Amino acid sequence: MKLRGRPGLAVAMGSAVAALLVFYCALSGSQVLRAIAFYSPWRIEQQLYKLDVGWPKRPEYFTGQTFCVAVDPLHDLVYVAQRGANVPKVLVFSDEGYFLHAWNSTLEMPHGIFAVSTPTDTSIWITDVGTGEYGHTVKQYSPSGKLIQVLGTQGKAGSGLNPLQFDQPAEIFVEQTGEIYIVDGDGGMNNRLFKLSTDFKEIWLRGENGTGVGQFKIPHSVTVDSVGRVWVADRGNKRIQVFDKVTGEWLGSWSSCFVEDGPSSVRLTTNEEYLIVAQLSINRVTVLAAPPIGSIGECHVVNTIQLADEVKPHLVDVNVKTGAIYVAEIGAQQVQKYVPLN
Repeated sequence: MKLRGRPGLAVAMGSAVAALLVFYCALSGSQVLRAIAFYSPWRIEQQLYKLDVGWPKRPEYFTGQTFCVAVDPLHDLVYVAQRGANVPKVLVFSDEGYFLHAWNSTLEMPHGIFAVSTPTDTSIWITDVGTGEYGHTVKQYSPSGKLIQVLGTQGKAGSGLNPLQFDQPAEIFVEQTGEIYIVDGDGGMNNRLFKLSTDFKEIWLRGENGTGVGQFKIPHSVTVDSVGRVWVADRGNKRIQVFDKVTGEWLGSWSSCFVEDGPSSVRLTTNEEYLIVAQLSINRVTVLAAPPIGSIGECHVVNTIQLADEVKPHLVDVNVKTGAIYVAEIGAQQVQKYVPLN
């Protein structure tokens, strides 16, 4: 390439291209494609999802504020947790949108929900931010609503580790291995990220209230990718922070995509090509390019789904089998499903 009258620019561009070529040569073919897409400055806005207007079949079953949603792709089920007086706290739908049943067991104010399913076992985990006798806990249920396990001290907020205490725990993510990640602090005294073992013992703990590296201000959502990175929606600080899942080491952060509003939810798409982020205050679901292995870099917006005013998307989940996105909207008091266009 010749750049007449711009020798300095030519040298700089040549060095940058050489560095990228060295980087690409160290990757496999599929990783190269992802890396090129991530680093390309010529990103093209494209419509990736469309609303499934037929889901659910009967939206009148949403009778409270729908705070969170979880997908069990193995059994094609969708769990929705809602708040309100005299309403069932958990609604269960088929992936096609048919209402199946509801349950209301030892739940006060559900905030986050996660379904972990294997061929031999399924559990529904729910964080409860209530201030009454059931609150400040993380609970494990069977698919029919039977209480299996309670983490935390029911009805008592705290920061203790033995026994384990929470103050308004926001969300939970459970790996297939059974290891657990919890973000504790939906506005309470705690601003921290836990990793727990399969027997609920602390493996590592990160975070405190603040704006610095590894500090949080309302850590609101957490997800884990297949290459060992833990992604946390640090809502009050308007950024996503990333940690190593084995050691808890801080790997990087993104803030440039969240100037207007902080992320309230974070999930990965099926092939981990994108991160799906909800932004509650500006009524938006944002699709970000997921970085390749070994790099956090800067965040890049690929696509947005702009919702109506006051819809308030709170937490999302992704069906890893079909790629569909489910958005729990506390303003509209509903869950909407978006399906990939290809």
